[in-house]
Amino acid sequence: MIRQLQNAGPTVKIILGALLVLICASMAITLIPGGIGSSLGIGAPPAGVLATIGDQQVTVPEVQREARAMIRQQFPRGGPQASMLLPYFAGQAAEQLINEKTLVAEARHLGLRVSDDELRDELQHGQLGPMLFPDGKFIGQEEYENFVQRNDLTVPQFEALEKDFVLVRELRALVASSAFVGDTEVRDEFNRRNTKVKFEYAVVTQADILKGLHPAEAELRAYYERNKAAYNNSIPEKRQIKYVVVDNAKIAAAATATDQDLQAYYDQHRDEYRVPEQVKVSHILIKTPLPTPGAKEDEKAVADARVKAEGVLKELKAGGDFAKLAGKYSDDPGSAKSGGELGWIGRGRTVPEFEKAAFSLGKGQTSDLIKSTYGFHIIRVEDKHDAHLKTLPDVKSEIEEKVKQQKTARAAEAAANALLSQARTDGFDKAAAAKDQTAITTDFFSRTDNLPGLTANPQFMEAVFNEAEKAPPDVVQVPQGYVVFQLLAIKPPATPTFEEIRSRVESEFKNERAAFLLHQKTQELSDRAKAAHDLKKAAKDLGATVKTSELVLPDGQVPDLGSMTNASAIFALNPGEISGPITAGANGVVAHLLEKQAPTDQDFAEKKDQIRQSLLETKQNDLFGVFVTNLRKDMEKSNRLKVNQEEMKNLTRQTAQEGS
Repeated sequence: MIRQLQNAGPTVKIILGALLVLICASMAITLIPGGIGSSLGIGAPPAGVLATIGDQQVTVPEVQREARAMIRQQFPRGGPQASMLLPYFAGQAAEQLINEKTLVAEARHLGLRVSDDELRDELQHGQLGPMLFPDGKFIGQEEYENFVQRNDLTVPQFEALEKDFVLVRELRALVASSAFVGDTEVRDEFNRRNTKVKFEYAVVTQADILKGLHPAEAELRAYYERNKAAYNNSIPEKRQIKYVVVDNAKIAAAATATDQDLQAYYDQHRDEYRVPEQVKVSHILIKTPLPTPGAKEDEKAVADARVKAEGVLKELKAGGDFAKLAGKYSDDPGSAKSGGELGWIGRGRTVPEFEKAAFSLGKGQTSDLIKSTYGFHIIRVEDKHDAHLKTLPDVKSEIEEKVKQQKTARAAEAAANALLSQARTDGFDKAAAAKDQTAITTDFFSRTDNLPGLTANPQFMEAVFNEAEKAPPDVVQVPQGYVVFQLLAIKPPATPTFEEIRSRVESEFKNERAAFLLHQKTQELSDRAKAAHDLKKAAKDLGATVKTSELVLPDGQVPDLGSMTNASAIFALNPGEISGPITAGANGVVAHLLEKQAPTDQDFAEKKDQIRQSLLETKQNDLFGVFVTNLRKDMEKSNRLKVNQEEMKNLTRQTAQEGS
C-alpha cells in the first residue's frame, strides 16, 4: 500500500503512529471493571493467545510489543523506572488491545467497512504527515520502514491497524451521534464557569496546631502498639556483598583498530555500504479521479486532465520555469509549495510508470506526460547517482568506532569472566589483586540503595537479591560494563522496635492528631461564626487569621486556600452567608461571602458555542464509554470474548523478567 501511495501523486501524509493514537483512544474510552480475568473459563484461548474476540486474537507478542511502545512513549530515555513498570504497562496494553479488537469486531458486525480508497484518504490527511513528509517531502521508503520497525511493526501490520483505526472512529461517530446538549444546559454550565465571588476567609493551619503538640512517651508507645501491624517487616531485607566493577570506559581507552581490523570489518559488511541507483526528481501532477472498485474510469475527467497537463507541458517547452509552474498548477500540495521537489528516490519506491520514466531520463531532462493511477505527471530529473559501493576510506571513521566498540565489549566480557573464574577457585580478594582490581566491601544495603561506582541499576539489584546464601561469586552486565560480586551476608526483613523508629512514630502520631484537631477547630470556627453572624470575631476568639479575596472564578487560585475547585461550596452561598469547614490541604478555612458577580449576556453570546461544544464532547465520550463497557459485558456473556487469565499472569511475569 505504501508503495502505491508513495508515488508522484499527492504527497501522502501517512500516519505511522496510528498505534499510539489507538492507545490514547483506548485509554480515553474506559478500562473495563472486572479486569481482564473476568471471562476465564471453559474454552479459554490456547497458550500464547491472551484473548479471542470472534475470529480475532490478541496474542502475547502483540501485547509485549504494545507495552514496549508505551514504555518508549512515557520514558523515551529508558532507565530503571521504565523497567520496573513493565508489568503494569503489559496489563494496560492488554486491556487496550482487547478494547480495540472488541470495537473492531462490533463495527464489522454492524456492517461498517473501510475501503482502500478510505485508507488512502486517511493516510493522505492523517496526523503524522509532518514527521514523514517534512516540508512536503517523503522521508523515503527505508526511513519509513525503519520508523515502523521502531514501533515493532511491519508495514502490512501498520496498514491493517490504520484500517482498524478508521473503523473504530466510524463506530464511535455512530454511537456518539445521539448526544445532545440543550440550551438550558449550556446556560447553566456557562453560569457555573463564569460566576465570580469575593469573600473574606479565616484560616486555621495544621502547622500552628503541630507546634502545640507535645505527646507523652506513653501516648507514643500506645500509638506504636495500636499500629504495630503497619510496621511489620518495614525494615526491608538488606544484603552485604563484595564486588569489582569491570569498567568499559577504562578498557575502551586502550582499544585500537588496526588497518587489518578495518579491512576485515569492511569486507564482512560490504552490503551495508552499497548505495543503490537513485534519482533526484521534481514533478508536476494533474490529478485524475481515483476509480472506485468495480467502476469505470471517468473518461471525461481524464480527458480534461490530459488537456490541462498538455497545456502545462507546452509552457515548459516554451521556456517556462518548472518550479513556478509546479507551484501554480500541480495538484500535489506537498511538493507544489517547494517547486515540485520530491527529493531522492530509489527503485521500487514509486508506481511503475513513474519509476520507469524517472530512471530513463538523463540529468536535467524533463519527461513528456506520464500517466499513472493518480493522474498525469511531468517529471524533471535534477540529479542522478549510479549504484556504487562506498570505499573503505569513505566509511573508515564510522567503521573504526564500531570496531573499537566490538573490541571493548569482547575485552570487557573476557576480563569479567576471567576474574569470575579465578574468584571461584582462588577466592575473591586474591583474584581481584591478581587482576590489579580493587574489591569493594559494602555495608548492608537495600534494593533501593546506590553503591559506589555503580549507577542505579535494577537488573544488578535483582541479581544480588536473588542470589542464594553461600553461593559462589557471580557476574552481572551493567551499563558501564560488568560487575563481579560475591554475597557475604543477608539481613532478612524485620519489624523495628519502638526505640528504633521513635521519631517516625512521633511524626505520624502528631500528624494524625493535628489533622483531627484541625478539623475540630475549623468546625468550631464555623459554628461560632454562624451563631454570631460574625466571622472576624469568631476568628479572633480562636486565633485564626482573616483575609479577603479578590473576585475569583471557579478555576481561580486564592492564597492559603489554593484552587477554588477545593472550595466549590463557596459558590453555593448567598452574599452574607458563612460556609461550613473547608479543607484546603494542611489548612482549614471558613468563608463569609461578600459578593457574587454573575456573568453578562454579552459574555454568554461570545462563549456559548464553545461551551456547547465542550459539553457535547463530554457527553459523546460518556456515551461511548458506556457503550464499550456494555459491549465488553455482552461479548463476555455470549462467549464471543474469551480472556485467558493464566496467560495474562504469565505475560506480566515474563515481561517483568524481560525488564529485570
